[in-house]
Amino acid sequence: MKSLYLRVWLTVVAVLALFALGSGWLFQHQMEHERGRFDAAASERLAAWGDLLQHALPPPQAPAENQAEVLREWSERLRVPLALDDPRDRRLGASDSFERISREPGARVLPIKLDDGRTLWLARPQRGPGGRRGPLPPPPPPWLRGTGLVAVLLGLFVAVAAGAYPVVRRLTRRLEALQAGVERFGAGALAHRVDDTGRDEVARLARSFNQAAERIETLLRSHQSLLANASHELRSPLARLKMAVSLMETARPDQQSGLQAEIHADIAELDALVEEVLLASRLDARPDIERHEADLLALSAEEAARVGAELHAGTGPFAVQGEERLLRRALRNLLENARRYGGDEVELTLERAGSTLRAAVCDRGPGVPEDMRERIFEPFFRLPGHAEQHGGVGLGLSLVRQIAQRHGGSVRCEPREGGGSCFVLELPAC
Repeated sequence: MKSLYLRVWLTVVAVLALFALGSGWLFQHQMEHERGRFDAAASERLAAWGDLLQHALPPPQAPAENQAEVLREWSERLRVPLALDDPRDRRLGASDSFERISREPGARVLPIKLDDGRTLWLARPQRGPGGRRGPLPPPPPPWLRGTGLVAVLLGLFVAVAAGAYPVVRRLTRRLEALQAGVERFGAGALAHRVDDTGRDEVARLARSFNQAAERIETLLRSHQSLLANASHELRSPLARLKMAVSLMETARPDQQSGLQAEIHADIAELDALVEEVLLASRLDARPDIERHEADLLALSAEEAARVGAELHAGTGPFAVQGEERLLRRALRNLLENARRYGGDEVELTLERAGSTLRAAVCDRGPGVPEDMRERIFEPFFRLPGHAEQHGGVGLGLSLVRQIAQRHGGSVRCEPREGGGSCFVLELPAC
């Protein structure tokens, strides 16, 4: 049985059938038990009446009139409606109360067999709750006895089974739609999403799939763009390397040192490009980062000393939760970018404002046009003319933004008073 809805439905039906059969058996068993208890109690009472009256009545050989008269006397004395038959089932006599009560609707006439063969009859009127005379509760209807009970349970079983089928089928149909959506997404339709309306487990599963599909599509799109741009950027240093290697064979000794320097510069550029592409790919693939307490002031001091930048720190502390290696890389990229494009006057300023840490890297370069202050954070984007003059692959600022976002922060470019630019990295403090 491969269909889930059939298995679920048959499970519901089987459980219902067991419940119905068990309930019917318990009900029938209880009814029989109560009937047995009632019959046993009634038999005991009737036997007591029989023992009492058998010794009080005249013997069977006595005239019928004497037997009838004594019976009526005991009936009045005990206030019990009685009648007496001889061993041949001929009526010997009956009290007036027996004659009256036995004709009432719903009255019960109970026989008591005496040891001498005679039959004593006792009339019982209907009695209501509390022992008061009145109509007795009606006996169980026929549909609660014997085959009627079985028919009722069978009808209940069929009704619930028929009602459960559309509910189960609707549930599994949603699962089938989810399966079809997953298969379609796996076949290459990255933009496909499934219906996630509702609040049950299936809806939550659909929402989880949509979130995963959104992330996978974003990753694939970004990786495709990253791969295309990286392959384009690799061509320039590789072409220069190829040309330099070919020229080494025919170059004069005084020219070889220059060619070697150019080869080393191209190799360094390739190494930086591969490193930044791999880091960007890892950041895209990792939704979360390892978070440990890091001292942003210590990292800033080390990186500022590395490039010869001035460090100005306000009132701390400057602790931040994050991955120290990534935070160091973000500061290094900002400082190296300022040194490459902004000249020698590079400053790094640390400030704390409430729960936010602010690291501003400022230079005295040509600045960034206002309409490009957001685009410079895009992968492989470089300002016109900067690639030819200063090199670089255009991934440094994009990595800074990715690292800032992974840490719950942000980065932006602002104009610096007096000329130049300031790149402001904001992170949540511990």
